Amino acid sequence: MPSTIQVAADALDDEFDERGWSDGLPIVAPTIARVDAMLAATDRHREDELGTMPPRQGIASVEILAVNAVMAGCRPAYFPVVLAAVEAILDPAFNLFSVQATTHPCSPCVIVNGPLAAELGINARYGAFGPGVRANATIGRAIRLILLNVGGAQPGILDRSTQGQPAKYAFCVAENEAESPWPALHVSRGFDASVSTVTVTAADGPHNINDHVSQTADGILATVCEGLSDMASNNAYLYGQPTLAFGPEHAAILAADGYDREKIQAHVFAHARIARERWERGGMVGMFEDLFPDEARVPIIKCPEDLLVMVVGGFGRHSCWLPTFGDTTRAVTRAIAHADGSPLQANTSLSR
Repeated sequence: MPSTIQVAADALDDEFDERGWSDGLPIVAPTIARVDAMLAATDRHREDELGTMPPRQGIASVEILAVNAVMAGCRPAYFPVVLAAVEAILDPAFNLFSVQATTHPCSPCVIVNGPLAAELGINARYGAFGPGVRANATIGRAIRLILLNVGGAQPGILDRSTQGQPAKYAFCVAENEAESPWPALHVSRGFDASVSTVTVTAADGPHNINDHVSQTADGILATVCEGLSDMASNNAYLYGQPTLAFGPEHAAILAADGYDREKIQAHVFAHARIARERWERGGMVGMFEDLFPDEARVPIIKCPEDLLVMVVGGFGRHSCWLPTFGDTTRAVTRAIAHADGSPLQANTSLSR
């Protein structure tokens, strides 16, 4: 016979599921002791409010965020990352109302940079966008539970995503700064390398870019630009800030041929384009302003700087790109505060 503890756990899961407080997976019981341990990882008071979360406009108090982090299985050390990510997605530039309520399958992607990523063991190498590492899985899941339980984004009710996507369960990754030939993503966005940050984008799941043959930057970028020239993505008519995540092998080849982040951004802007004749056959023409009416080939970004470039993964000649919801949402980078309120710039953020 099942033990009393197991019966209680099963009853709790059923109760939370019936109340719509679950993402469909078993949850960790948010006991007072567990929530208090989570709150001990921040210098903020439990009653402090980060704001209201659309579309339901629930109050995002520190305590309710801690409850959801416990339910997701987060260790207390992860909680400052969760807080910073919630602050980022509540930034008006991120436009969370639209991200939560759209028929598009986008989900907040949390990208962690700086020393804390390694300290917490957030995966940046093999399988970084996939399962197997508690920090990635539970930080990402905590954000999703908060979006559900505070923001009210229940599928088919206030979340109107037509099909959804697996990344709506958990979408958290660290940049592989150790094997990147370029300054880290957060440094390119104005932060010191010593500061730990989260950057959030409203993204699709990763789209693989496979090139095991090219030995030069020209070949790799030809493959990359063909992959990004996707008429079915929102970026094809709404521009925005897609992310290009190079595997370290592709990044090394590009750097050896003299390509830094800025040169890659300029190349993609010039070459990741869709033939206008093809685009006008079915590419959401007329939904928004055509910013390049005189161009025979339509770009997927408004300017080179809108492409986010980072390094993720282990060895193997794969990269990926993350299309986004479009230019109605902007990427936001937020510094992570430790339990004592540090580090430098802990209360700063950047959206652009």
